[in-house]
Amino acid sequence: MAVDAASGAAATNTGVSATGRERLVESFDTFLNLLTAQIKNQDPLSPMDSTQFTQQLVQMTGVEQQLLTNDLLEKLVTNTGSGIQTAVSLIGREVRAVSSDAKLAAGKAEWNYKLDRAASDVTVEVLDSNGKVVQVVKPTDNGAGDHKFSWNGKDRTGAQLPNGGTYTLRVTAKDGTGATVPSTAFVTGVVTGVEQVDGQTLITVNGVRIGWEKVTSIKQPEEPVETASTDTPTTSNPDDDTSPSALAA
Repeated sequence: MAVDAASGAAATNTGVSATGRERLVESFDTFLNLLTAQIKNQDPLSPMDSTQFTQQLVQMTGVEQQLLTNDLLEKLVTNTGSGIQTAVSLIGREVRAVSSDAKLAAGKAEWNYKLDRAASDVTVEVLDSNGKVVQVVKPTDNGAGDHKFSWNGKDRTGAQLPNGGTYTLRVTAKDGTGATVPSTAFVTGVVTGVEQVDGQTLITVNGVRIGWEKVTSIKQPEEPVETASTDTPTTSNPDDDTSPSALAA
């Protein structure tokens, strides 16, 4: 309910702001037309006073700055009302988000990718931060739907790459006719942080920052199953001479 209320308020603010901006744009255009006409039709023998002309230019600049200010305020309201407040609720949740980037940690990086339809040929490439291909794999399971890809952090020469780097997954799929099969890469992990960068709300998943609007599913992380320890019952051996029955005999 809170998300719906925030979204509704943001939509209302956006509508009011859009109407106000349209009026300012109309006033700005009218002002430019009047100023241009005044300059074109001024008396050559009695030109426009420079002080008056400067004042009008200052007024024009003020209107332009107001338009820019309104745009910035609208962006701020949108991000605050329906962006970071909603994204904060994702901290500690396990999410699935559209992203081709994953960080190499403990010698492993994992992605999921979805094929829109069955493909006859699929090439999966791992690229480093410079766009260099460090690993190429040809999967054999190329049916439509979700697929998991786990990379051991080794390049094509077999060398183990250092942990901490961000790598990108690139999937190229074609069907039997050679036509491209659309694919989408995903990452899954627990959200550990939320921040705003240049007006965009970003969440941190597996050490990689992703736009929160890229999230496609949310769930509680699975808790580890604890195995309860049980005492092994002791049974007496009738053939054991140290048993109470044997001692009594």
